[in-house]
Amino acid sequence: MDLYFFDLDKTLYAYDFRYRLPELARLSGASQYALASRWWAAGYEARAEAGEWPTADEYLDEFSRVTESRRLSLEEWASARRLAMTRIPGSIDALRRAAELGTVSLLSNNPAATATALPLLAPDVVEILGPNRLFSYQLRARKPGEEIYRRALEHYGAAAEDCFFADDSAANIAGARAVGITSHQLTSHDGVFDTDALLAAIETFAGRRA
Repeated sequence: MDLYFFDLDKTLYAYDFRYRLPELARLSGASQYALASRWWAAGYEARAEAGEWPTADEYLDEFSRVTESRRLSLEEWASARRLAMTRIPGSIDALRRAAELGTVSLLSNNPAATATALPLLAPDVVEILGPNRLFSYQLRARKPGEEIYRRALEHYGAAAEDCFFADDSAANIAGARAVGITSHQLTSHDGVFDTDALLAAIETFAGRRA
């Protein structure tokens, strides 16, 4: 059976960090500058995405320590992230269609906190995916490196030629194609995502054996 991987941010949900940072600052008591410079610019989020803090509690503890801010609950942290996320209806429809055609799974660069909070952040996605959610922190590798795709395929015991991948990033698409995965880059113009092209690519992939 075919396997369909979908990215999360800017693929299933639009994402704008500018709406997240002010709320994180309000909740944590640290300035936006302190949070952005000490955590994101200093590379801690990328390290978390690569699995350095493999549980949500460890992530939140480290976030508080590094940013010298109040320790947030998972629900607080998720509420700030949720402000940055907007559902892309056509992409959710494409995910649902792919689920009719084969096995669907998330494949996302994100830390343990995002994975744990996903039912709060994107319940519609969770409903479609069930337990099939792969995050970079679990695989201890990040897109666009080829290793994350190899480990994702190994996780499902799938061959690359039987796999389709959707992502907004050209670099991530190139990484997947390098290991033989059929891939489609979701593009947007003035905030409008070309989900018709995504759905057409899924249908073409599913019909390749006809």
